[in-house]
Amino acid sequence: MTVDLIKPEQDAQDTQDAPAVGASSTRPERRRARYLRIARAALADDRVRATGRLAVRHASYIAGGARVTGRRLWDGRTASRYERMIRAAEAAGLMDEVKEWEQRAQTYRAARHRRRMDMIRTMIYAPKAIGYATATGAGVLLMLGILLAWANHDVHDVLTPIETVIDLVRWCAFIGGIVWGPMLFAAPWIGLAAVWAVGRHQHTAPQWALPVKDRDMGGPITPSIVVTAFRDLGIAALRKAIEGMGDVGAAMLSPIRIAGCGVEVDVHLPSGVSTEEIQNRRKKLAENLNRHEHEVFISIPPQPRTVRLWIADSGALDEPIGVSPLMLTDDVQADYYTGSAPWGQNLRGDLVDVSVFQRHILLTGLSNQGKTASLRALALWLMFDETVDFYIADLKGVGDWRGFLGLAQVLIQGPTDEHVAQATDMVEWGVKEMQDRIALLEESGATDGVTRDMARKDPRFRPIVLIVDEAQVAYGCGAKSPDGRPYGGSKATSRYFQAVKKIHDQGRAVNVTIWEGTQDPTDENLPKRSREGNHIRGSLVLGTESQAKMALGEAPVEAGAAPHKLRRDIDRGTLVVAGGVKMEPGQVSVTVRTYFISGTDAVTLTDRAKERRHGVTTVQALDVERPVDYLTDICAVLAQDARVRTQEVLHRLRTRNDAVYADWTFGDLKAELEPWGAEPYKSDGVMVVARDRVEDAILQRLEAVNDDSDDQGGDEN
Repeated sequence: MTVDLIKPEQDAQDTQDAPAVGASSTRPERRRARYLRIARAALADDRVRATGRLAVRHASYIAGGARVTGRRLWDGRTASRYERMIRAAEAAGLMDEVKEWEQRAQTYRAARHRRRMDMIRTMIYAPKAIGYATATGAGVLLMLGILLAWANHDVHDVLTPIETVIDLVRWCAFIGGIVWGPMLFAAPWIGLAAVWAVGRHQHTAPQWALPVKDRDMGGPITPSIVVTAFRDLGIAALRKAIEGMGDVGAAMLSPIRIAGCGVEVDVHLPSGVSTEEIQNRRKKLAENLNRHEHEVFISIPPQPRTVRLWIADSGALDEPIGVSPLMLTDDVQADYYTGSAPWGQNLRGDLVDVSVFQRHILLTGLSNQGKTASLRALALWLMFDETVDFYIADLKGVGDWRGFLGLAQVLIQGPTDEHVAQATDMVEWGVKEMQDRIALLEESGATDGVTRDMARKDPRFRPIVLIVDEAQVAYGCGAKSPDGRPYGGSKATSRYFQAVKKIHDQGRAVNVTIWEGTQDPTDENLPKRSREGNHIRGSLVLGTESQAKMALGEAPVEAGAAPHKLRRDIDRGTLVVAGGVKMEPGQVSVTVRTYFISGTDAVTLTDRAKERRHGVTTVQALDVERPVDYLTDICAVLAQDARVRTQEVLHRLRTRNDAVYADWTFGDLKAELEPWGAEPYKSDGVMVVARDRVEDAILQRLEAVNDDSDDQGGDEN
């Protein structure tokens, strides 16, 4: 053990250097600091901690053993055991058991009364019985002496049996006198050893002080364990209320129900204790229940002042849940309109299936926690519906979605700005398709949106699913399109954000939906307006509660959803989902352990789906017509010339892009430049265009765009 001690010379030097006025006050402070360093160094040593655990463990064995022994003696001498069972049965609503225990208690009291009456009668008849016994014993000994004297022809043998008994008593008294002192000295230690043995057998020491092999890794949950766990939470009002209850808190509990790989129980809190206080003490509650924090989930049911606990069997959540049903059959059937994707299992062990019909989806979480696999699992089911078209942008670009090549209409793979530009073009194409469909509906007079029959009959209304994985790359992209607008960001000029927002607003009604997967949500890489437009929001493990609120919304987190409480790397693939899945009444979120489908298995499934779809050619690089920036083109053709004749400008523009400028006239040129004050003017009798005016026009336009972003960006975020 290494301890940092202050050398005496240094201590003396410090004392000499210190001001005289403060010498008396600084010396105790330095001494306290030195003792504090010594104590910290000692507590950091493994040997000190092991010794401390040993001392606490054995002291707890003695105290706990005495408590257990005293309770056993009390239960054996009184009817408290029966009263306790009656209260527990009443709290559980088991009236038949209440009657049975009352009958047992009455039988016990009657038997105890008879024993006490027998003892009183024994005390009354004891002197007479002792006298009779003494006289009978003496008579027997005398009779034996007479027989012995007759046999030996010696009258002295008449008293030999009595003398033998007297000698036996004397030897017993002698031996007792010798043993009494040591026994009296050893008796307390024997009693101490006895209660220590009882405490050790019952594991009355704290879990952290027990040896690893003796630690309770999670026994069955009983009402007494739950009540004790709440009593010891450190909430004074709760502890006082429980101790003041006639049933010692049993009435707080609903019946404990088996729920999958654990149990579920509702706890009605006493007045003065809020559900928020219980949620904030989840870790301590789990430890009191002999569970890890991730094995206890707290939610808020519809009943007021009530918390619902789901307590997992110890270690059950670390066991795999099995393979996806998609891998168990070669004949997978999917229906976008009426079917549900097998996504995983909830904590009860029940199948969780998700309907993706006209639903926008957002999945988020930390990196490498199963986000892509969870999002891809839904697409792997939906692809077996041949009427659904996929448009996918994988902005990670490592081949997670490679199986959709030859299955999706568009598959963009890569993390660069160019890939973000293509993903933005893809989503904007989705917006255009959505608007065209809305126009078709208006022309047809349909008021209920796209129905199943309409989509089956008219291919123009086929379901379109736009998938953008690693969407934070798009939101965080700083590149700008030729018209000066940024691809990323969350302002009114952001092309990707605005396109997603438009699809969220109107796409569902015409079978155009978007699914996004993103990492580590913040207001910068996942704008508020974008995340709140989704119907299904799921989150894997996150770092903080504020991130959990961004991912799921404030209401689910305040009601108990806690993706930030999941364990990184251990709970990989476990989602906390708000919306879109079947839940209990009043429940706002559910924890789903998703089926893991590896990349190899995903390719196997996509190969099966390709057999049902014929002639799908996947576009891997979009060639979308870029908007023409006229001012930039005009400035470019002016080159280094200060002024150029308008006729020459038109000629240079046709040379630069004949498809756009072939039909341009002087009027078109003037119409483009005049709004910015850069229109042609006469110089030396000819119409010219000045390069400095065009450059000023470009700067003026850029300032106008920035001003619009500042004015509108705050409302969008």
